[in-house]
Amino acid sequence: MAISYEELTDKHPCYARGKRNQSGRIHLPISPVCNIECRFCDRRINDYEQRPGVASTVIKPEEAIDVIQKSLELCPAIKVAGIAGPGDTLASDDALKTFRLIKEHFPDLVKCMSTNGLLLSEKAQEVIDADIDSLTVTVNAIDPEIEAKLNRGILWHGKHYTGVEAAEILIRNQLEGIRKVSTAGITIKVNTVLVIGINDEHIEEIAKTVKEVGASIYNIIPLIPQHELKDYPAPTCAQIDGARLRAQKYIDVFRHCQRCRADAIGIPGEKDYGDQIWVSRIAHKDTFSHG
Repeated sequence: MAISYEELTDKHPCYARGKRNQSGRIHLPISPVCNIECRFCDRRINDYEQRPGVASTVIKPEEAIDVIQKSLELCPAIKVAGIAGPGDTLASDDALKTFRLIKEHFPDLVKCMSTNGLLLSEKAQEVIDADIDSLTVTVNAIDPEIEAKLNRGILWHGKHYTGVEAAEILIRNQLEGIRKVSTAGITIKVNTVLVIGINDEHIEEIAKTVKEVGASIYNIIPLIPQHELKDYPAPTCAQIDGARLRAQKYIDVFRHCQRCRADAIGIPGEKDYGDQIWVSRIAHKDTFSHG
């Protein structure tokens, strides 16, 4: 059974209230593919960029248990095992298989998963059965016209959809999925990438809607200008604070996000142990394909 939201505020750094806590986490780079085409996303396999969507390597579910054991020896403060990429956790079976192994071998670790939510509605029961404690869903808009400016297209059930049609499918599946999973008692965090000029005036509507369908906490992540949105400005501190103030009318807002890599190990904002674990780190740029 998933632990409560209140328990997560003590054990999970992404749910801490007030000052950042000293709980560690390990992000397992398990998920090899993605099924949506965010216009701001530039996924990479490298060892030097400090941002989401980047990992040094991609491992198999069977390797995860050894990686966790070694990581706990280096950093006993680790309380959370998360999978946040570098692809989408539900676009393959690898993440859910890994969580089932973690449940067997490390039952005391908090199990945390991040997804874009495209397949969340149809895989909700599998998520519930894996005893995941917290689920993060990235919802960048609930208006398809706005979402289409942030997401070029999706690959869904073997067909490629683009534009507003793709956005409608994605948003519907995200909200239905959040409702199903939250009803089972799993804590939901929603991430939104804040893009000035696209969704900055839409934040209140997103926050209100995701709260209504079951989300407990909201994380506004400033755009890193890259890929198709490389010419958009990064939000200023004042713009981020303004968006958070608007959102907190409806939902708890998380304010300490470190924009972690998909293979981060340790306490956020402190020493990262990744270079002692990921022995196959790649020192040159490489591309990450959707598929």
